[in-house]
This record gives sequence, structure tokens and C-alpha cells, in this order.
Amino acid sequence: MTSIKNDKIRRSCLMLFSAALIFATVSCTISYSFTGASVSPDVKTYTIGNFPNRAKLVNPTLSDYVVEQLRDKFTRQTSLNYQNEGGDLEFEGTITGYDVQPMAIKSDDQAAQNRLTVKISVKFTNNKNHEQDFETEFSAYADFSSDYILSDVEESLVEEIMKQIIEDIYNKSVANW
Repeated sequence: MTSIKNDKIRRSCLMLFSAALIFATVSCTISYSFTGASVSPDVKTYTIGNFPNRAKLVNPTLSDYVVEQLRDKFTRQTSLNYQNEGGDLEFEGTITGYDVQPMAIKSDDQAAQNRLTVKISVKFTNNKNHEQDFETEFSAYADFSSDYILSDVEESLVEEIMKQIIEDIYNKSVANW
């Protein structure tokens, strides 16, 4: 009777040890982060190319701003290292839209509210897993009162819009949303 009990205990311990070993092996292949990024452990670097401005209406600082904000996001939210070229993750793109349109009309056919919309086409290449590559256009907007001209509110609107677009690019590329 005692040998049967000991045999059951040994089998239970062996199964528990095997399960722990399998769990430890599987968990070592996935990288977790409190920032929402799920980057494979073999991904160490990223590269951000230029984002030329091809929009009809051009904000001359937007191209550099996109690159700076995207680089800042990855520096703050991941442990990846920036590389000028040939990174494990590569971002390149084009600013395709920068438009102001009236959104609400007053009774005297004047715009009561305007909307600034920014569109950026992004090509993402994951050189460690090409199944995650994508080419997508990201877009965001912010509304402002027609009591202001664009140049009065442009800086704060661009900041608000780019915060959303950079978040969307980040989520699609490394948070797998």
C-alpha cells in the first residue's frame, strides 16, 4: 500500500515538474512589457526612415516631427535600440494628407468649426518575422473654432493629432492590436 502511495506521489511530482519545465520554456520565448508591447526577444533594434511630405498643404516641420515622435515613443516604451539603417524593425512612410475642412456651418453660411486632418502612409517591416509586415494609412483629426486661423492653433492641433497617429502606429507594429 505504501509503495502504491509513493508511486502516485512520484508520478504527481514528475508531472508537476514537467508542467513547470514546459511553462518555463514557453514563457522564455515571448517578451512581455507593461507598455503593451509584445516584441520577440530576438528583436533588438529599430530604424525610422524619412517621412517625406507629399500632402497638397505642407507643414514644413511635420516630416521631422513624425520621425522624432515615433523615435521618442519607441525609446520610452521599449528596450529596443535605435539604428540609422538595417534595424530589426523598420519604419518608412509618407505624409499623404494635411487638410483643413469646414465641419459646422453657421446660419450666415460661414464655417463655425474647422477640422485639420493628417494622413500618413506607413510601411512597417519586421526583419525577424515578415508575417507582421504591413503597409497602412493612419489618419487622425482635430477640430477648431473658425474664430481662429489655422496658424493660431496649428501647433497644438498637430501635437494632438500626431499623438494619436504615433500611438496607432506603435500599437499596430509592436502591440499587435
